Amino acid sequence: MKDTPQDIDPVESQEWQEAVEDVILRDGPDRAHYLLDKAVQQARAAGAMLPFSATTPYQNTISPDDEIDVPGDLEMEWRIRTINRWNAMATVVRANKESEGIGGHIASFASSAALYDVGLNHFWRAKSTMHGGDLVFFQGHVIPGIYARSFMEGRIDEETLTSFRQEVNGKGLSSYPHPWLMPDYWQFPTVSMGLGPMMAVYQARFMKYMENRGLIEKSDRKVWAFLGDGEMDEPESLGAISIAAREGLDNLIFVINCNLQRLDGPVRGNSKIVQELEGSFRGAGWDVIKLLWGRGWDDLLERDTSGKLRQLMDETIDGDYQTFKSKDGAYIREHFFGKYPETAELVKDWTDDEIWALRRGGHDVKKVYNAYHRATHADGQPTCILVKTVKGYGMGSAGEGQNIAHQSKKMQVDQLKAMRDRFRIPIDDADLEKVPFVTLNNAQKSYLTERRNELGGEFPKRTYDVPKLEIPGLDKFKKELQSSGDREFSSTMAFVRILTTLLRDKQIGKHVVPIVPDESRTFGMEGLFRSVGIYNPLGQNYTPQDADQMMFYKESKDGQVLQEGINEAGSMADWIAAATAYSTHGVPMIPFYIFYSMFGFQRVGDFAWAAGDSRARGFLLGGTAGRTTLNGEGLQHEDGHSHVISSTIPNCISYDPTFSYEVAVIVQHGMKRMYQDQEDVFYYITLMNENYQHPEMPTGAEEGIIKGLYRMSKTSRPGKKHVNLMGSGVILCQAIRAAEMLKEDFGVTSDIWSATSFTELARDGQDALRHNRLNPLGEERVPYVSQLMQNVKGPVIAATDYVKTFAEQIRAFVPNRYTVLGTDGYGRSDSRENLRRFFEVDANHIAAAAMVDLHREGAVSDKDLTEALKKYDIDGGKPNPRLS
Repeated sequence: MKDTPQDIDPVESQEWQEAVEDVILRDGPDRAHYLLDKAVQQARAAGAMLPFSATTPYQNTISPDDEIDVPGDLEMEWRIRTINRWNAMATVVRANKESEGIGGHIASFASSAALYDVGLNHFWRAKSTMHGGDLVFFQGHVIPGIYARSFMEGRIDEETLTSFRQEVNGKGLSSYPHPWLMPDYWQFPTVSMGLGPMMAVYQARFMKYMENRGLIEKSDRKVWAFLGDGEMDEPESLGAISIAAREGLDNLIFVINCNLQRLDGPVRGNSKIVQELEGSFRGAGWDVIKLLWGRGWDDLLERDTSGKLRQLMDETIDGDYQTFKSKDGAYIREHFFGKYPETAELVKDWTDDEIWALRRGGHDVKKVYNAYHRATHADGQPTCILVKTVKGYGMGSAGEGQNIAHQSKKMQVDQLKAMRDRFRIPIDDADLEKVPFVTLNNAQKSYLTERRNELGGEFPKRTYDVPKLEIPGLDKFKKELQSSGDREFSSTMAFVRILTTLLRDKQIGKHVVPIVPDESRTFGMEGLFRSVGIYNPLGQNYTPQDADQMMFYKESKDGQVLQEGINEAGSMADWIAAATAYSTHGVPMIPFYIFYSMFGFQRVGDFAWAAGDSRARGFLLGGTAGRTTLNGEGLQHEDGHSHVISSTIPNCISYDPTFSYEVAVIVQHGMKRMYQDQEDVFYYITLMNENYQHPEMPTGAEEGIIKGLYRMSKTSRPGKKHVNLMGSGVILCQAIRAAEMLKEDFGVTSDIWSATSFTELARDGQDALRHNRLNPLGEERVPYVSQLMQNVKGPVIAATDYVKTFAEQIRAFVPNRYTVLGTDGYGRSDSRENLRRFFEVDANHIAAAAMVDLHREGAVSDKDLTEALKKYDIDGGKPNPRLS
C-alpha cells in the first residue's frame, strides 16, 4: 500500500481548505460538491491517480439547517407510539403465555417503531379513487407492531389480536405478512429473507412499465421496502440494485434498519455495516441518506471544533456501538467519550442520564420525517435510507442492545414494569402480569383517524376488485387444434404461436406480458422483438447490429417484452409483479415467463413459493423441459424433477403436455380460470424443443386434458394380450412408438393415454380419499383416474421424462397393475436416443415393460418374453442410471 504523501506546502493546503469552507458558507454544500467534482475530473484527466471512496463520514446526510418541521402533533404521536410499542410487545408475550412455542418477535419492531409510525402518519397513501396507493414491503419480523397499530385504529379487535399466530380457528393473525392467509390486509409476503428487496425493485420497475405502456396513469406512487441490515447479507438483497439505478427508479425507496444485530449477534462487529451498505448503494447509483444520530447529537457536533467527535464516530466499530446501548450512560462516558480528552470535555457537565438519553437517528421522529421527505422527492434515481437504531429499544434487560434480543418472546414482571415506567404506559402494578392491551382515548383515536383519512384510508390493505377479462374461446386457436400433417415442430413453437395470437387479440393483447431471460432465440421468440418490442425506459439510442433484418433487436419505451438478461431471479420477480398487478394496480395482466425448465423451480423455488403466497396469476413456461430433450447440455441443464417441485405449491397448477392442441386447451382454460373466474392460482407448463408431428385433437378430449388424463386411442376389441401405455411430454411419443412395435412384433394391442398432469390427477385422488375418510357413511367419492380405468383391461405402463416420483403419485388410484418408468439420476450429454436408452424410457424399454407385466398376468409365454427382452436389447445387469 502506498504511504500517504507528505504535505509539502501546509500554507497552500490551508488556503484550499479555507476556499472550500468559503464556498460552502456563501453558496452551500451543493456548489462546493460541484466545484470539487470538476476539480477531481480535471485531475484524473491529467493523469492523477486519485483514490475513490464510495462512503461519506459517519454522520447524518441531512444537516440540521436543512431540516423542516414535522406537521402534526408530535406529543400526541409520541404518546400513541409508546402505546403501540407496548401493545406490540403484549401481542407476542400473551400469545406465548397462551401456547408455549408460538414464537414471535419483539425486538425488531421495538427498534423501528418510529420508522413505521412516521410512514403511517405522514407518507403512505392508501389506494383510493384519487390515488393508486403506495406499495410497502413490511419487514417480516416487525408485524406485531403493525397489527397493534391496526388494533388502535379499530381495524383489529382484541380477540383477534390475542390470537396472534393462532390461525386454525379462522380468526387469528398470520405470523408474517401473508396475502394468502390475510388477503384483505397484506400486499406482499416478505419474511423469506432477500426476496423482499428484489421483489420491491421489480415492483417499482413494473410500475414504470405500466405507466410507459399507458396501462396506468403516471403518478407519484412509491414502492417502499423495509429491510434489516442482517438481511442485506442475502445475495438477493443486493442482487438487483443496479437495475434500479440504471432505469432511474425514483419511485423506489429502501429503508434499511441498521440496528447492528443479526439473529444471533452483530452484523459487522469488526467494521461498520452502514458504511459498507453506503458504498454498495452509492456505487450502484442510488441516492443514499444516512440517518445515524438524533437531535441530541447536533449540539455536540456543533461544539466539536477539534473534530475529535467526528473522528471518534468514524473509528468506532459496530461491535462497540452495540455494547454501548446494552450498558448505561456511565459506561458510554468512559468507553466512548472518554477515549479522547476533547470528547470527554464535550460532556463533562452532562449527567450519565443525559448521556444515556442521546438517541440514534431512527428513534428521532423529526430526523426520520426529513429523510422520508427527501426520499419522496427523488428525481431520476432510487433512494436508500440507512437508519441507525437500537435493537430491542425500550426492552431494557429483556433484550435492549443484547445478542439475545431477537429471540426474546417473554418478559418478566420487573421488565414489564421498567418498560411501562420508561414509556409512561397507563397500567397499574396489579395488572402488569396480565400484560393487558392499552386502548386509545377519544382524542388519540381521532388523531389516528385524521392522519389516515388525509392519506386515503386504511393501511396496509390489499384490494382485488378488478374487472374480468374477456377471454377468447378455444376456436381462436384452431390452427393448434388441427393436425400438423407431415410438418414437425416442437411444443415450444406451438406455445409461441398461441402467444402471438394472444398478443394480436384486440381485447386482451395489451394485457399480455412476455418475459424471457435472454433466451428468446432459443425459444423461437425473436419475432416478438419487432412486433411488440422490448421494454426499455430509455428507448433505443443506438443502431442495432441487425437493423437491416426483418426481426431486428428493437427496444422501445412502450415495448411489451420484458427481456431480463441472464437473470432468472429477476425475471421471476418481474413475473410476480405482473402476476399481482390485478391487486397492486387494479389492472389484470397476463404474464408468460418462459425459461429453461432446469433454471426455473430449482433455481427460484423460493420465489415460486412467494408467488403462491402473493396470490399470483399467470403462466410459467418451463422450456427445453425433460431430462432427455436438451440432449447436449448435460447434468446442470437437463430437468427431470421440476414437476415434483411445482407440485409442492398448493395453488400452482402443473401440466406436461405433448401436443399443440393440449397446450392450447390448457392456456385457454387457465386464462379463463384466472382472469374470468378470478381464481388465485398460477400455471406451470413444460414445453419441449424436440420436433415431431402433432395430431388433431380427439373429439371430447378437453375435459381430460384439463383434469390430467384422457385416452388418445382405444382398441375396439382388446384381447388377452392388451396393455395401456401412458405418457406425458415427449415420452408419450415413445409410448406411441412402443405400441406400434408391440403390435407388429407380438400382436399385443395397446390403448394410448396422454397424462397431461400427474400432479392434478394425484391431487384429485388425494381429495377423494380425504373426503371419504371424513365422510365414511356418505357416498364414496371415486378419484378421476379410478373412474377412467375401472373397466380398462390390461396392465398400465406409465413413462415420462421425469423422475419416477412424478408418475408414482397416482399409483394408489390406478386399479390395474401399474409400472412406472422415469429418468432418475443426473442428466448427461448424448443423443436423445442414447439418453432415453440409458434412462430406460425409450420405446424399447416401454415395450419390454409391457411384455413383463403381460407375462406376470399370464398373457404371454416365457418364450415370448425371452424373445421380447432379446429383441428390445434389455440388459438385466445394466447399472442403475440413478447412481451411474
